[in-house]
Amino acid sequence: MSRLFGTDGVRGVANRDLTPELALRLAFAAAHELVEERGSASGRPLAVVGRDTRPSGELLEAAVAAGLLAAGVDVELLGVTPTPAVAHAVTTSGVDLGVMISASHNPMPDNGIKFFARGGVKLADETEARIESRLDDEWDRPTGAGVGRLLDAAAERRRAAYVDHIVASLPTRLDGLRVVVDCANGAATTCAPDAYRAAGAEVVVINDDVTGYRINDACGATHPEVVAEAVLAEGADAGLAHDGDADRCVAVDRDGRLVDGDQILAVLALGLKDRGALARDTVVATVMSNLGFKKAMAQHGVRVADTAVGDRYVLERMRADGLSLGGEQSGHVILLDHATTGDGVLTGLHLLARMAETGRGLAELASVVTRLPQVLVNVRVADKDAAMARLSELTAAVEADLGDDGRVLVRPSGTEPLIRVMVEAGTEERARSVAEALATAVR
Repeated sequence: MSRLFGTDGVRGVANRDLTPELALRLAFAAAHELVEERGSASGRPLAVVGRDTRPSGELLEAAVAAGLLAAGVDVELLGVTPTPAVAHAVTTSGVDLGVMISASHNPMPDNGIKFFARGGVKLADETEARIESRLDDEWDRPTGAGVGRLLDAAAERRRAAYVDHIVASLPTRLDGLRVVVDCANGAATTCAPDAYRAAGAEVVVINDDVTGYRINDACGATHPEVVAEAVLAEGADAGLAHDGDADRCVAVDRDGRLVDGDQILAVLALGLKDRGALARDTVVATVMSNLGFKKAMAQHGVRVADTAVGDRYVLERMRADGLSLGGEQSGHVILLDHATTGDGVLTGLHLLARMAETGRGLAELASVVTRLPQVLVNVRVADKDAAMARLSELTAAVEADLGDDGRVLVRPSGTEPLIRVMVEAGTEERARSVAEALATAVR
């Protein structure tokens, strides 16, 4: 069987690839791996389960709950709630694991399952592999009083505690700022508007349909042009766009220009550095972060630690090195002093707070990063290892030619027979020319 877990949990077309039978087995195996083997934090094991607005979420929620209950774990169903709110709930005393049912920014027919271990952290590769290996194991099943119970609904209390927590993390209030918030017709609808308003901002909400049929549909973080149009129409100071499960955030300034995850990370890094709160004057970013971001950080005395693509790898590096800030170009940002995973609403709050405390517009703050044109080409290959070997020498020669004004990143896809070729250069024409030359060599 091919590996089920990808970069961020298990994903597929709901009820075809990701079936309720598979969801039940995953939950049952995860309960034994994460709870039975390590013991419960408070005697009776307790799990929290959240989902985004997708219609298939209800189906998979029932299956996941059944798997946990069958393993003797009590369950609180949080309903539609952001991924970081699930992670926050697992940091609460007495909660042993969390499950989020979401395919993040993927289209509506897809869904996914991701797990949070005690402390609110995503699982290491080794833990995911053990869960996969145990899917068909047989255990003695509890009976009678040993069977798990569905506890009284705590969804509103958990969400309110999450909102209170992230608003309390701000260094200043947001009074006087007018912001448009694109909820991507997803889980952000339950928390994001409340959080921004509680912090003092005037909020205009768009794409807050909770039926789930339009989640991520031409809206949210993958379509920032939508929030940009609304910002111009509303005369707002900024726009924030979340994805389906609200763990990412991209922004636009008052003129509708995109502020991506690299720029957001830079703004937050310099704000923390000014307050003496940027641990070791270092920020963690993935290999996909723009070279312009790295140059900007170097100019301001901030070191950049690179990781593989995926916010859990960012978190692993942060925890290993005792760092406080990391993120991805896509808008996953981790503020480890306040959260254990990427949190789009927390990110949006702190970005607005930086505007409020400096009195500077988002365009001015984001201008610290001059992004180099970046071109990404996916090349389908029969043998990824052979293709990578062929590209190794070519890549070294191209990088030497680009010098300090560009870079090349070549990496195999983890799930498809593709080689991903990314080139940054001083002009888009130059970047595209180099990328296509490398792609042609592979083909």
